[in-house]
Amino acid sequence: LKTGFLKWKPDYDSAATEYGKAAVAFKNAKQFDQAREACLREAEAHENNKALFHAAKAYEQAGMMLKEMQRLPEAVQLIEKASMMYLENGTPDTAAIALERAGKLIENVSPEKAVQLYQQAASVFENEERLRQALEMLGKASRLLVRGRRLDEAALSLQKEKSIYKEIENYPTCYKKTIAQVLVHLHRNDYVAAERCVRESYSIPGFNGSEDCAALEQLLEGYDQQDQDQVSEVCNLPLFKYMDNDYAKLGLTLVVPGGGMKKKSPNAAQDKARGPAAVGSHADEEEDEYSGGLC
Repeated sequence: LKTGFLKWKPDYDSAATEYGKAAVAFKNAKQFDQAREACLREAEAHENNKALFHAAKAYEQAGMMLKEMQRLPEAVQLIEKASMMYLENGTPDTAAIALERAGKLIENVSPEKAVQLYQQAASVFENEERLRQALEMLGKASRLLVRGRRLDEAALSLQKEKSIYKEIENYPTCYKKTIAQVLVHLHRNDYVAAERCVRESYSIPGFNGSEDCAALEQLLEGYDQQDQDQVSEVCNLPLFKYMDNDYAKLGLTLVVPGGGMKKKSPNAAQDKARGPAAVGSHADEEEDEYSGGLC
């Protein structure tokens, strides 16, 4: 990097190579702080040399050194910086992969940040028309939102997933996303939104008449009639139990508001115990109660 009488400009290219070698040596020696410093200097040299892709790679490596030191928020910051440089360089796929990597790093420490990173990655993939990768990222974001009980945002995220699955004509997965949506809406105590969600799904080819549709109609009927037994029965179907873990838990913990028991007449239990003759006499009593007129 030094200049002199015969060398007017620093040789950034060679300097970057040497810093890269130093970073590898420090990493092998488990001296992660020095390795991080070497990576940052390598990145700076590449930036001065207008080599954005290589600078981004070096920033990403510096982030991985911070990960080894358990300084995860700082690691994510550097990887985000690298992804921005990948985008500037015109390599969006690499940018999205870097964002996904950052999301995985921070997922257990800060789920909110991980959701943001996955959504950013999904947007980049979507812009590149790589819809399957975008769906993978959106799926991770939706599951984290459900896990964090951010149900309003989860409902929107699931709707976006469902729209893209419909666009690529993956209809069976649309049915599964509808089940997840309905469970999220019911946990939000929004029966109207859950019903609308099922109604809108009738436009998806094959949904009407599918076992998913039948199960959802049964679930909504039980919820509407405050029949906890029916709701629990539906949520214990293999269709619900073998969904992604976060959605399966929503099904197993779904409680009907208003007591959660099926509405029965107060004398139903007694009548059952007495037998059919008693039921008949009880019905006669009810019939005769107002036989003389209300007055």
